Amino acid sequence: MFQRIAAVLGLSLTLACCGKQLNPPAPEPELAVVPSVDLDRYLGTWYEIARYPNSFQEACTATQATYSLRPDGLIRVVNECRQGGLDGKIKRAEAKAWVADPSTRAKLKVQFFWPFRGDYWIIDLGENYEYAVVGHPKRKYLWILSRTRAMDAHVYQGILDRLRAAGYDTGRLIRTVQPGS
Repeated sequence: MFQRIAAVLGLSLTLACCGKQLNPPAPEPELAVVPSVDLDRYLGTWYEIARYPNSFQEACTATQATYSLRPDGLIRVVNECRQGGLDGKIKRAEAKAWVADPSTRAKLKVQFFWPFRGDYWIIDLGENYEYAVVGHPKRKYLWILSRTRAMDAHVYQGILDRLRAAGYDTGRLIRTVQPGS
C-alpha cells in the first residue's frame, strides 16, 4: 500500500514538475521602442490619458508628469495627481531618470527611491511629440500620455491598435479623468 501511494505521489510530482517543461508558454516578442528620442523635445509636462492599474496610482485623477534636466545631466521627474477626484488632495512623487540605451534614448531607468529602479520604455511617440506611450519590457505597466489634457479619439484609437499589435491587453487600460476633458 505504501509503495502504491509513493508511486502515485512520485508520478504526480513528476507531472507537476515536468509538465510545465514539456509545454512552456510561448514567450512574448521583445517589446520594441521608438527608433530615436530627442530628450530636449521630450522634456516638459505630459498629461496621463490612460494607464494600466497599479498600486502606486490608486484613486489618482488629473495625473501629470513633468520632466526637466537636472544640473548633473539626469532627468528630474515630478509626478502629480489628485486623490479620489478632481478636488482631492494633491499627491506628489519625485524621481530621477537616466538613459539606459544611448543608441535610441528610448529606454530609460527611473528611480523614486534607492535602491529600486524601474524600466521606462518609450514605445510610441507622436511625430511632433504631442503624445507618448510608455511601457515596460514585461508589459506590466503602461501609460498613454499627451501634451494636452484630452486626446483626439482617432489618435487614441491608433495608439490602441498599435498596442494590441505589440502584445498589450488594451482592455486593462483605465482612462484618466482630467479637468475639462
